[in-house]
Amino acid sequence: MTGTLYLVGTPIGNLSDITYRAVDTLKHVDLIACEDTRVTKKLCNHYEIHAPLKSYHEHNKEQQTEPLVHTLLEGQNVALVSDAGLPLISDPGYELVVSARAADIPVVPIPGPNAGLTALMASGLPSYIYTFLGFLPRKSKEKTAVLEKRMFEDSTLIVYESPYRIADTLKAIEAVDATRPVTLGRELTKKFEQIQTASVSELAAAVEKGEVPLKGEFVVLIEGAERVAETEWFEELDIPEHVEHYIRQDMKPKKAIKQVAEDRNMKTGEVYDIYHQIR
Repeated sequence: MTGTLYLVGTPIGNLSDITYRAVDTLKHVDLIACEDTRVTKKLCNHYEIHAPLKSYHEHNKEQQTEPLVHTLLEGQNVALVSDAGLPLISDPGYELVVSARAADIPVVPIPGPNAGLTALMASGLPSYIYTFLGFLPRKSKEKTAVLEKRMFEDSTLIVYESPYRIADTLKAIEAVDATRPVTLGRELTKKFEQIQTASVSELAAAVEKGEVPLKGEFVVLIEGAERVAETEWFEELDIPEHVEHYIRQDMKPKKAIKQVAEDRNMKTGEVYDIYHQIR
């Protein structure tokens, strides 16, 4: 008999936000794999959990996945936790789950808190359709490309960001649409919890003035575009400007012309002639 891999949701701040089932599972497994043993140790001490801890994070997952699978195959039960929230959701664990399933090891999720949905509940932004993007690319050009694509979808966007990059990310959102309603959530479920909704310009200014402390991880919610045709974002551009938009995203001119033709439901040759001013 193999062991079972439990994916256990843990509190995102307030230690009381953990389920009875999660505590019971952590008390009865043979091993807890966690991002930072110091963080998980605080949780274990609070609930008198005595299972041994093993470090499993982004930088050692390639070395530790196989030994953990071997432990499970020997019949021991393992719980995987992240520092806060749900494992695998912008946290390590994907490779371990894939390897465990490939070895026919049972994988059991134990639900728990999630920072993105916690902020969404109280944001006042539409919650019937939402898209979880996790962390945006760090490089400015790549970040802008993602935002230009996603911010014109009819879906509230859920983004995670660090206090060191939140100001730059708000400026990137502002560059796409300065009036777009955005929510900032920080210190969620903790004593100084802050969930603030306003236009992205207002929030960017608040961060710049120090009115929003740069402490703790941030959740950024971006309201989706109105229910309009997906192609409306480029209607103010003429065809050469539309092509140049894609070229600035490192797209080859030939491919950019083809993409514009697809966007506008035109023939590629027509776009080519207009872009190159061929009559």
